[in-house]
Amino acid sequence: MDVLLNGDEAGRTTVLLAHGAGAAMDTPWMQSVAEGLAAHGLRVARFEFSYMAARRSGGSKRPPGKAETYVPEYLAAIDALACEGPLIIGGKSMGGRVASLLAQELFDAGRISGLLCLGFPFHAPGKTGMERAAHLRAITCPTLICQGTRDAFGAQEEIPAGALSPAVRLNWLEDGDHDLKPRKRVTGKSLEDHLSSMVAEVALWAGTLG
Repeated sequence: MDVLLNGDEAGRTTVLLAHGAGAAMDTPWMQSVAEGLAAHGLRVARFEFSYMAARRSGGSKRPPGKAETYVPEYLAAIDALACEGPLIIGGKSMGGRVASLLAQELFDAGRISGLLCLGFPFHAPGKTGMERAAHLRAITCPTLICQGTRDAFGAQEEIPAGALSPAVRLNWLEDGDHDLKPRKRVTGKSLEDHLSSMVAEVALWAGTLG
């Protein structure tokens, strides 16, 4: 399993990130986030699920399977990662959702200190509901979800106050879409502005974890 590392210094808190359903671990978005987190003192590791890695060698470009399918692969990535300091698991969209399915068990076992979801897919576009986040209603693992307020997979107006566990912190990015990108004419801000503020917020949150 190939892994990309940023800020690879011994003893740092490591953030292990998986990609979204349709984009690889080395997209400009993932690279920008990894570099930004590393600049704030975190060690960032990125990996790919098997279906995405296979695309690099001419494999099928069919959509991925259900999130649960990739839980063993995420566990394998954790097991293969040399990590001296605390570990936070997470990812973008589907990657964060897969990580969320294992977070409680790993937290209870003392293997991770937190869960980071960058654009959580609460539901499919065009639908409503929070069925994909049912397990986050009782989670005790410290969790940070960074979400655009107009995300088609779960906008701010669709997530009622108190709908998630007190252990879950929501960091809303004004007018952000599923990539956290705002409309400049609405906010006067760019994607780079949102990613910059987001990585700063993640670093502050990571520093509060035991």
